[in-house]
This record gives sequence, C-alpha cells and structure tokens, in this order.
Amino acid sequence: MNLDMTDWAYGFGGGLIIGVSAALFLLLNGRIAGISGILGGMISGKLPGDATERLLFLAGLIGVPAIYAFVKTAPAVNATTSIPLLVAAGLLVGVGTRMGAGCTSGHGVCGMSRFSLRSIAAALTFMAVGAIVVSLGRHAIGGL
Repeated sequence: MNLDMTDWAYGFGGGLIIGVSAALFLLLNGRIAGISGILGGMISGKLPGDATERLLFLAGLIGVPAIYAFVKTAPAVNATTSIPLLVAAGLLVGVGTRMGAGCTSGHGVCGMSRFSLRSIAAALTFMAVGAIVVSLGRHAIGGL
C-alpha cells in the first residue's frame, strides 16, 4: 500500500474543521451540531432555533463539497446505481436517526467528545451494524 501524504493531510484537515465547527456551534448556540436534528427541525419547524441558521448550515453541507468538486477533481465514488437500493438506504438511515435520537454527527462527533455514555453506545452500535451490513452485503447476499 502506498500512502499519499495528501490523503492524510486532507483527512486531518477535514477532521479539524469538523471538530472546530461542532465546538463553535455548541459554544455560540448552546446546541449540538447534529445534522439529523438540524434537518428535522427545519422540516418540522417544531425544534428551537433560527430557520435561517439551519438553512445556512445545510447549505454549507451541500455547497462546500460542490465548490470543492468545481475547484478540484472530485474523487471516484464506488456507490451503487440502483435507485431502489439508494431510496431504501436513505429511508433506513432516516428512520434509524429518529430511533437513535441522533446521527453520527450528533452522537459520534459531538456526543462522544462530551463523554456522553449514550452517544458512545450509539456510535458503537452504528459501527457494529455498519460492519455487519457490509459483511452481509459482500459475502452473504453477493456483493451489493
């Protein structure tokens, strides 16, 4: 395996930006930067917070990668082209984030950094289930 230092630097830089952003969001707003909560609040309009702030947060999630892809060649993605499989996966993720009271950004980045036992348990569950699904998809079902 040939390790390219730019891969390491991009990963480190991205992680640093995510961590600082989550910390600033908590310090300045007093709220966790969980994407499912921000999106859910935007859709339902029932959660506290400014709709403009939520919209800008979500626009940044979509806009920054789009700008990056415009400036630099986007990396190859090896995802399925099956629309039904993508829709099913998206629905399962949405239902799972509601059942787990948060997503990997809320639990994994924000909750674990605050040593929340609930978030640590949730993140471990996300990882375990993800490993099982990938294993089943590759070996038992035939390489989804």
